[in-house]
Amino acid sequence: MFISNAYADGGAPAPQGSIMEFLPLIALVAVFYFLILRPQQKRAKEQKAMIEALQKGDEVATVGGVLGKVTKVGEDSAAIEIADNVVIQVQKAAIQNVLPKGTIKSI
Repeated sequence: MFISNAYADGGAPAPQGSIMEFLPLIALVAVFYFLILRPQQKRAKEQKAMIEALQKGDEVATVGGVLGKVTKVGEDSAAIEIADNVVIQVQKAAIQNVLPKGTIKSI
């Protein structure tokens, strides 16, 4: 007739372990590392160094937006004077950054 019989091919060729097949995945992992993980690790290291260098008399801002002067530094917490004779205890991890001297008076 007009339609010929279809026969199966000899099979698919065996997959070859070429590095070119994994190159897009490797590139994606590299981009993820350099754009996301590495800057985050750098920020965490800077934050830890800032908290370890915290000392009495530093002017700080907390994560909640409270500004004050450090009056006492403990192992895990710090006492911050936010007004005359008003001292609060905060965890060191809640301190966002150390402000330059005189910042609180200028506000």
